[in-house]
Amino acid sequence: MRAYDFSGFSRSSVGFEPLFNLISEAQKRFDQEGGFPPYDIIRKDESSYVIRLAVAGFSRDELTITARQNLLTVAGEKKADEKRQYLYEGISGRSFERQFSLADHVEVTGARYENGVLEIELRQEIPEAAKPRKIAINGGATAKLLN
Repeated sequence: MRAYDFSGFSRSSVGFEPLFNLISEAQKRFDQEGGFPPYDIIRKDESSYVIRLAVAGFSRDELTITARQNLLTVAGEKKADEKRQYLYEGISGRSFERQFSLADHVEVTGARYENGVLEIELRQEIPEAAKPRKIAINGGATAKLLN
């Protein structure tokens, strides 16, 4: 397990504790989950993303996608097939749970499964109230004080 020490940054910054915690938690999750299943994160444009997971051997009903505030969880649980007797099983059928941290205002817009690849569509919609805006500077009382 790799551990990163952010104390040098935290001594000279204010309000970044959630970011450092997020990085530490992501590293812990990665160490626990290992590299299965492999995945890609693709940026389609300024506000659209796709997470693509290679889940060969799993059917649609063996996969679950759960979205909570700032967290996307994809889990797979293989159903036992008593009828098959494997001489060699190279396609992994182990259960998994992979979590992705999502930025504020990122929503899951859809998912599709085809040819052993699960694609999850994401879109970031920042509300007007959260977007930067210019503030007008008025004269008023300050202008009277200068005279």
